[in-house]
Amino acid sequence: MEYSKEFKEAISNFTSQEKDKLIIRLLKKDRILSHRLYFELIDPETADDKRNQLETIIKEEVAAVAKKYGRTKYFLPGIRRISAKITEHVKITTDKFGEVSLALLLVSETFKNQPKLGDHYKLHIYLLNKIFRSLVLTKKLDPDYFLDLREIFETVQEQITDNKVLEELSLHNGLFLSWLEPYHIPDDIDQILKATKADGLLK
Repeated sequence: MEYSKEFKEAISNFTSQEKDKLIIRLLKKDRILSHRLYFELIDPETADDKRNQLETIIKEEVAAVAKKYGRTKYFLPGIRRISAKITEHVKITTDKFGEVSLALLLVSETFKNQPKLGDHYKLHIYLLNKIFRSLVLTKKLDPDYFLDLREIFETVQEQITDNKVLEELSLHNGLFLSWLEPYHIPDDIDQILKATKADGLLK
């Protein structure tokens, strides 16, 4: 929705008390906005603090989901719920580095804990999409962050190469494992991803 000049002027004419009431009403209806304002205004914790806490949560919850659900059919929804926590973290903190590092950690922990029983195709396609998106997001980061991401990228690469079925699935869907190194990501990775999806892959 676009706001007209007249609408903005009408709001600016509110008294401070009226504006305060309006803000509180809006915050009650938008939990993410409420948390984001709290984070930006008074939260003593930094984005780094919250990212570190979420790293622990991801490891614990992926392991818990794996223990609870022995089949991929039930395992994947649990991984999606954990992924939603990363999305929320990024919306609240605007942590662009964490958007990549946490997604790759989730991918790695999922590979590590994936069920032995069941068809893994949907799970692996879901994770390959996350890897591709992480590549796109990495290219948008300042290169100073690349060194910090190399270890988790290398871990994911090793996990894929240790699973021949997964390795073949990756290549079939246009994901070259040589790209899993921040300095080797193609400059046009976003266009590569669009073309790959347009070809009906990653589904």
